[in-house]
Amino acid sequence: MSVQIKICGITTPEAADAVVQSGADFMGMVFFAKSPRNVSFDQANALSARVRGGPRLVAVFVNADDSTISEAIASAQPDYLQLHGTETPARTSQIASRFGLPIIKALPIANSADFSSVKAYSDVVDYLLFDAKAPKLAERPGGHGVPFDWKLLANMAIEIPWFLSGGITAENVDRAVRASGANCIDTSSGVETAPGVKSAEKIKKFVETARNASPAARE
Repeated sequence: MSVQIKICGITTPEAADAVVQSGADFMGMVFFAKSPRNVSFDQANALSARVRGGPRLVAVFVNADDSTISEAIASAQPDYLQLHGTETPARTSQIASRFGLPIIKALPIANSADFSSVKAYSDVVDYLLFDAKAPKLAERPGGHGVPFDWKLLANMAIEIPWFLSGGITAENVDRAVRASGANCIDTSSGVETAPGVKSAEKIKKFVETARNASPAARE
């Protein structure tokens, strides 16, 4: 089975078309005002309609209230909700129960101790997403283009599916898969020419390279 690929932070029709044409498995849209990749509900509605039937749609939130999540669901009709803030297992479970959609929970990683909450979240979500811990004083938790030590994941027994994220590009995705053993890869800044500006060529190259990162070739 080939690596599953998520292209996140899509904001324009051109980028959405590139995701579809690349054959990526997931497309993420961010609902967080402090992100350069933030989309309005109207934008999300248009983008989701444009790609319907293609990649699975992921709505990304950071400590959002129920009203914001509800409005995003109404506009984007996502297949998954991604929680990328400091949502506790209890809050995560509450969102899953209220909205009835599969949940991806992002966890910030800098060292092995940061995996201590995996079990608590694994009981209430469908996927985990391991992203590099944001720099101090950063206004957003992800999208900084910084990796963590992928080898931390190499021998970990994680009971549910998970994404590897953080600073992954076409140039290092093969190494990331080999080092971590990831079956699912997430990128955002890795396919951009500037924060929030996606490149169709970078998206195409990333997906082609990630597909060739065969599980059989992992170290």
